Amino acid sequence: MIIEDTGERVIPDYMKPTNGLLLEHIARYHFSNHYTKGRVLDLACGSGFGSQMLAKMGKKRIKQIVAIDCDPKTLAYAQKRYNHPLVDYRCEDAVNPLLPQKLGLFDVIVSFETIEHIEDEQQFLSNVYQLLKPGGVLVISTPFGKGRGMPCGSPFHVHQLTVDEFRDLFTDYQDTAFYGQKGVLVEPPKHDVRYPIGIAVCKK
Repeated sequence: MIIEDTGERVIPDYMKPTNGLLLEHIARYHFSNHYTKGRVLDLACGSGFGSQMLAKMGKKRIKQIVAIDCDPKTLAYAQKRYNHPLVDYRCEDAVNPLLPQKLGLFDVIVSFETIEHIEDEQQFLSNVYQLLKPGGVLVISTPFGKGRGMPCGSPFHVHQLTVDEFRDLFTDYQDTAFYGQKGVLVEPPKHDVRYPIGIAVCKK
């Protein structure tokens, strides 16, 4: 099965193993593996390779991974190419106000490079918070840019948040740790390093 490569979707079968975008995404899934357990939501799973990675790495800890994306063709590809008994692929809209009722609660939510694509940021964040069990963990990433409402140079992004805007999204959580990503390196941010991507790990 062939799906359209928009330039934003990470489809390992269409990419060289040394592709930087692919390696960055793999690094984020490896990073999130340290947190996954119980019932996991991969929100905006894309081609599904990361959902399958998490299932394989965490098969002794994970009961189920619900992997959602809004594109039916991409999900059909994911179901065929990255099928795994622990992964349930579903076509859903991340900003549907009824999403928490449809999917239930999760121990862990991962969502990588998603929020910059979403117009209704507040509904997305509300859904994520409602979908997470008390004590659950959210692992989320985004590329940094000039800020909310500013042009960012990508036709696929609504905008790209600043570091401070990203940090301000998670004030409702009881504990949040921030990390910077540069290539495959993910580390607590150093004051003298500019990171193109930020990752937040938030405990509800």
